[in-house]
Amino acid sequence: MQYPAPISKLIDGFMKLPGIGPKTASRLAFYVLNMKEDDVLDFAKALVNAKRDLTHCSSCFYITDQDPCVICDDSHRNRSVICVVEDSKDVMAMEKMQEYNGLYHVLHGAISPMDGVGPEDIHIPELIKRLQDDTVQEVILASNPSIEGEATAMYLSRMIKPTGIRVTRLAHGLPVGGDLEYADEVTLSRAVEGRREL
Repeated sequence: MQYPAPISKLIDGFMKLPGIGPKTASRLAFYVLNMKEDDVLDFAKALVNAKRDLTHCSSCFYITDQDPCVICDDSHRNRSVICVVEDSKDVMAMEKMQEYNGLYHVLHGAISPMDGVGPEDIHIPELIKRLQDDTVQEVILASNPSIEGEATAMYLSRMIKPTGIRVTRLAHGLPVGGDLEYADEVTLSRAVEGRREL
């Protein structure tokens, strides 16, 4: 027995989201059906408005509803440091920490020859152009600790170091409360490489 077409379309819509399989999509669809109509309309408006009203900052490529974004527009930020991240979500993760006060550059991806993604397919040329300004003294490479993230960090390091700008990489290691026996070899290796004196 099949669901009526409107429910099937709703389920198919939810299944387009990452990590949502048929069962979860069905649960979400039936949850929406049981919501008040005003709540459903507010939810639908929020989806449409987010898609319609958001853009990317012309300077750092962070997702924003104004250009430049609030971070680039903030005169209290340290303009001598740029943290390079793969995605806008990574900016939010850094901001939650409330320790970093510099600027960002969002690549919107990572170099991945297997997937046909080269340096020109993400916002690397725009980063290199930003670095021509004498204000920047350090670039923090905060790409993910994946094969693609490491390849991107190495590529950027080779591009930036000849300019005399300091290039640093976020340290990777063991999480707080983690046990050595459960750590993978790469994480342990990074933890040993990033050790510091007490």
